[in-house]
Amino acid sequence: MTPLAEQPALRTRRLLLRPFTLDDVLAVQMLAGAPEVADTTLHIPHPYPAGAAEQWIGTHGAAWAARTGVAYAITATETRAVMGAIAFTITVAHARAELGYWVGVPYWNRGYCTEAGRAMLSLAFESLGLHRVQARHLTRNPASGRVMQKLGMRFEGVNRHAIRKRDRFEDLAVYAILAEDSRDVPG
Repeated sequence: MTPLAEQPALRTRRLLLRPFTLDDVLAVQMLAGAPEVADTTLHIPHPYPAGAAEQWIGTHGAAWAARTGVAYAITATETRAVMGAIAFTITVAHARAELGYWVGVPYWNRGYCTEAGRAMLSLAFESLGLHRVQARHLTRNPASGRVMQKLGMRFEGVNRHAIRKRDRFEDLAVYAILAEDSRDVPG
């Protein structure tokens, strides 16, 4: 993996992806704490526990330094308002990352995850030197799968009853893109 000293901010036409700070705690608690967000994601609990945002943000610096992860606040270029998050969990030995994202309910269906995802794939393949980026979504959340498709990810299958969310088992759809495939994805 290519060394980068500082976690860079990423810019798109409408977005600034930047590292989270403790100033973002209230926005994370409010947006991620919405039941609709927790219901459609793999790892966000509901109710959102007190102190969870601080704890989560507190892990980001060490993950970047160890090159095991990178997380960004998805913010509007003009207002700098936090709208959601996008992140990689990186497995260095396999030059692979798992992409995860969420956007607050007021920002749904505006293409923000796709736009942020394109910037993340560029980071993965051009700056971090990764070979593969994969992502998973609950099969009952097809909107997340559409984001993956727009990013040029290929459907690889379904992991049946792969996780337990609350008291029921959930199927996960798996998508991935390789560095060599990413050159053919329209920007």
